[in-house]
Amino acid sequence: MRYAIRHVTRFDYARPVGFARCNLRLKPIHWSGQQLHDYTLTVEPGGHTAPARAEAGLANVVRLVVTQAVPSLTIESRCHITVDRPVPIPAANDATLRQVGELARASRDAGPASPAAYLFPSPLIPLDPDIAAWCAQELDPDRGALEAGIALARRIQNEFEFDPTATLVDTPPREAFEKRGGVCQDFAQIMISGLRAAGLPAAYASGYLRTLPPPGQPRLVGADATHAWVLLWCGLERGWVGVDPTNGIWMASDHVIIAIGRDYTDIAPIDGIVLGSGAQKLDVSVDVEPLED
Repeated sequence: MRYAIRHVTRFDYARPVGFARCNLRLKPIHWSGQQLHDYTLTVEPGGHTAPARAEAGLANVVRLVVTQAVPSLTIESRCHITVDRPVPIPAANDATLRQVGELARASRDAGPASPAAYLFPSPLIPLDPDIAAWCAQELDPDRGALEAGIALARRIQNEFEFDPTATLVDTPPREAFEKRGGVCQDFAQIMISGLRAAGLPAAYASGYLRTLPPPGQPRLVGADATHAWVLLWCGLERGWVGVDPTNGIWMASDHVIIAIGRDYTDIAPIDGIVLGSGAQKLDVSVDVEPLED
């Protein structure tokens, strides 16, 4: 499926901001199953942009510096991308969770996609004994990795309520777990916490979902904003496999990956500092338009 994606972020400031320095992670990365054809980034009323190194995770980072006084800032990202990613099918010969954990711990790969880099707690995703115990019910060490991953994702989708009012961007997984509600970021963090507690490599994926579903299929939750889901490393043959606990589905051709990291802090679409006083208003608009069936 080929998509046209438009992502607009607008900041309106109560008083003009005299300086801003931001990291933008808006350009989709190169990843299996997706091919980026073109990409444009515009900033109004303007600023200096330059490529920057990703300090952690897998991301295309652009540094934005604004030195003139501005009452508002609009950042628009556009691209065309093709996603051709089949739905994974669990098989009897899949690596078990026990084997996956052993292989990840034995890995000598030091790259950003190494499973060893995603075995441990991270700033926003600590290990929690209650989350670990709840997730462990689907994580029998002798169970196939793909079968266990989708089972846990579907359990979260079935037992948690999607509620944008329940949590904030900095809500810890423990709080969302106790509330049994939240948004895609919360569900991904809960699942990752449980997987890592079981000794399994799990990464946080940020990206988009197609806005318009195929005829006769329900609209996916999270399609009007950036979305978050989970990548579980499933051994040498399968590699990284995506599961979406918000919708209880596999990552396939409806999902476009922007960036991958240990948690949201590694791959936030926009972060940084502004110098000014007064409040700000943030509006985000995302449109993922399928161009062909």
